[in-house]
Amino acid sequence: MKAAVVAVAGGAVPEYQDFPEPEVGPGGQIVELVATAIHPVVRAKASGGHYSSTGQFPLVPGVDAVARTADGTLVYTGDVEEPWGTFAERMAITMALPLPAGADPVAVAAGVNPGMSSWMPLTAHVGEHGTPDTVMIIGVTGAAGGLAVQNAQALGVRRIIGVGRGADDLKRVAGLGAETIEITGSADADAAAIGAALDGKAPDLVLDFLWGSAAEAAFHALAAIPGGATSYVEIGGAAGEQATVPASLLRSRPFRLTGSGIGSFDMRRYFTQVAAYVQLITDGKVKVDAQAYPLAHISQAWTAPAGPRPVLTTD
Repeated sequence: MKAAVVAVAGGAVPEYQDFPEPEVGPGGQIVELVATAIHPVVRAKASGGHYSSTGQFPLVPGVDAVARTADGTLVYTGDVEEPWGTFAERMAITMALPLPAGADPVAVAAGVNPGMSSWMPLTAHVGEHGTPDTVMIIGVTGAAGGLAVQNAQALGVRRIIGVGRGADDLKRVAGLGAETIEITGSADADAAAIGAALDGKAPDLVLDFLWGSAAEAAFHALAAIPGGATSYVEIGGAAGEQATVPASLLRSRPFRLTGSGIGSFDMRRYFTQVAAYVQLITDGKVKVDAQAYPLAHISQAWTAPAGPRPVLTTD
């Protein structure tokens, strides 16, 4: 079969070439690719640098997809056993969630991975504490951040504060309904800007896609606000893998610091929420920005400039 293949670790651009047919295990089935997206996690795993990388090369990248079963049903799927991935004409799967009528395969392929990164902690907070009044999103200008704004709105959050860089990108986020704070990488200035926007009231929930120095600025701003319970969820590490947490923040008020990723989820809840999120996309309650490319054009899609999420298709 044809597939996008990464020959060695190190971040090489995948090449469209022949690759062995997938092997079907117990309870599995072969499905045909319809649409699969190039997410940041896909790039990290393809380079061999992600915490979940197995080190097997050559490999086919891709973590999730919309595929067609033998009877023609469109399904959302993923968790393909390496060295196979979803960037291939066919894949062996065990998990298959049928798409609702009217679902756009490209939008589902592009939106589930980045959207679920905030949907899981948001719905967990709703289940434990009720709908948060205020949510702060750090790293709001990326695709996942923009979907986080829409997800919070869909769940009825009253105030959404978006923290990020770039005036134009922040203006776009403001158009989605978030208040915005521009950070520059200067720890003191960024902490002051976040503190000024919070104006003495701590957010109920923080979703952090950056970590590193951005998280440290947020910690210092939060430490200066007396009282109020905050759940802080680390989702991504675009600004660095390390961040120093002030001891005073942990001792002076109810402050809960957790991480959110595929390894931290109760998978039964995850699959339930994936179904809900696919329906959210289908109903148009969140808008996904995507650009489709034929699978054969993997090199062009992989090196496309920042913008809509690249999606590889076979239809």
